[in-house]
Amino acid sequence: MPPRGDANGVKFGTDGWRGVIARDFTFDNVGRVAVAVADYLRSPDRASARIYRDWKVEFRPADRGVIVGYDTRFLSEEFALHFARALRDRGVPVAVSETFVATPAVSYAVVNQRAAAGIMITSSHNPPEYNGLKIKSEYGGSATDEVTKGVEDRLPDTAPAVRDDLAIERVDLRTPYLKRVRELVDYERLTASKIHPIVDSMYGSAFGYVGELLREAGVAYTQVRGSRDVLFGGRKPEPLEENLIPLRAVMRSLASTRSRAGGRMIGVVTDGDGDRISAMDETGGFIDAHRTYALILRYLVEERKMRGPVVVSFNLSDLVRRMADAYGLETIETPVGFKFAAEHLLTHDALIAGEESGSIGMRGYLPERDGVLWSMILCEMLATSGKKASDLVASLHKTFGPQVYHRRDIDVERRAEVVETLKANPPDRFGGEAVRAVETLDGLKLRFADGWLLFRASGTEPILRMYCEMRTPKEVTKMLDQAETFARGV
Repeated sequence: MPPRGDANGVKFGTDGWRGVIARDFTFDNVGRVAVAVADYLRSPDRASARIYRDWKVEFRPADRGVIVGYDTRFLSEEFALHFARALRDRGVPVAVSETFVATPAVSYAVVNQRAAAGIMITSSHNPPEYNGLKIKSEYGGSATDEVTKGVEDRLPDTAPAVRDDLAIERVDLRTPYLKRVRELVDYERLTASKIHPIVDSMYGSAFGYVGELLREAGVAYTQVRGSRDVLFGGRKPEPLEENLIPLRAVMRSLASTRSRAGGRMIGVVTDGDGDRISAMDETGGFIDAHRTYALILRYLVEERKMRGPVVVSFNLSDLVRRMADAYGLETIETPVGFKFAAEHLLTHDALIAGEESGSIGMRGYLPERDGVLWSMILCEMLATSGKKASDLVASLHKTFGPQVYHRRDIDVERRAEVVETLKANPPDRFGGEAVRAVETLDGLKLRFADGWLLFRASGTEPILRMYCEMRTPKEVTKMLDQAETFARGV
C-alpha cells in the first residue's frame, strides 16, 4: 500500500501528491489542499529568498491568481472545479481550463499569464485507479520541496465547506500553448524530407496536440490511442516498452502493408498528462528514454549548434555522460525528480535536462518537461537526417558506445528498508560483479566495471524501482533477477 502521508492520506512526493481515488484522493482532501495552497500563497514566508534571488524568478502575489488544469482521468474535471471553488472561497482568483490539457500547457499558462501558481489535476503515468495534483511555481516548473512542505504544513484537519454556486472562470490553455510550441520547432527542417510519424497519446490529455502541429506542417501521420479512456486501455499510461504493444502492432502493420515515406517512420509517445516522451523506430524497436534523450542531445549540439551544461538524473544512462564528455560539455547530476533539473535550467543556463522517466527540458523554454514539444523535435530530427530512425540509433551507439538498460518495479512492503539495508552494509560483489563504487545521491547505486544497479523507493507509487545498465541484455536480466531476489528477502 502507498504511504498515506498525513492522517487523511495527503503526502507530496517526487512530483506532487497522488493517491487512490475515493480512498486517499477524495473531494475532501482536494479541498484541504486548496485551503493550504491559498494560505501558503498568502503567507509572508512563502518559499525562500533564494528562489527569487538566485533563480531570478519574479515574485507574484496570490492576487495574480492560480491556473488549474486537468487530465483525462476519472473525475479530473470535477476535482479541478472543486479545488478552484475552495481556492476562490479563500479569496484567491482562479481560472480552470475549459477542457482537459497537457501538463506543460498549465506550466506555460503560469508564465504567459504571470500567475502566482498553477495546479494540474493528474496522476501522470500512475495506474487508472489513481489521481493526483501537481503544483507549478511562478517559473512554470515543478514546485520545490520547500513549496510542497509549506503547503503540507498548512493542511487543515478538516475539509472546508465548498460553495457549489461560485462562478469559476474557464479559459483556453491549449491554443496559446501550441502557439509557443510552434515557435520552438523549425518547420523548414521538419519538412526537409518525407517522414511518417505514428503518434501514440496513450489515451492521455495530450491527444490531438502533436497531430494538429503535424497537419499544419503538411506531414502525414497515423494516430494511435487518440481518444479519452479513463482506464487507459487497461495499462498504465507510462511510455515504457511493455505498455506500447498497440503502437508496435500499428508500426509493423504499416511497414508490412506498404512503404511509408520509404520506411522513414517514427513512433512518438506521450504519457497520461503529456509531459513525458519515448519513441519507437520503423521496425518496432523501442527507443527508451535514455536513447531518446541522447538522440535529442546529439541533434541540438550537432544540428542546431547549441551548447551548455547537460543535466542528468541519478538514474539516467552513462551514455549521456559519455556524449557530454565527447562534446566538451559539463555534466550536472541531480536526484530523481524533474524539480531538481528545473533549478539548473534556471540557474546554470543548462542546454538540456532530463531523467530516466522520459522527462526532458531545454534552454529557452520552460524549466519543465514537455512530451509534445519533444515529439515534434524528434520528427524534425528524422526529417533533417534523411535517415531511418533505426539507423540514427545504431549510429549513436557506434559513436558513443553500447547501452543496454532496463528498469524493474516490484511491490514490496519494506521497500525503504531494502535501500537502508544496502546503505548500512554495501556488498563487495553483487550478481557476480565486483562493486567498484557505492553512490547514495538518491537511493543506492552499485557501480561495476561496465555498468551499474540502482535501488530506489518510488516517490509516487508503492513500489521499489530497480534500474540496471550493463553490456548485454543477458547481463541486465541476470542482475535484475538477483536484485529482485535480494529485495524480496529483506
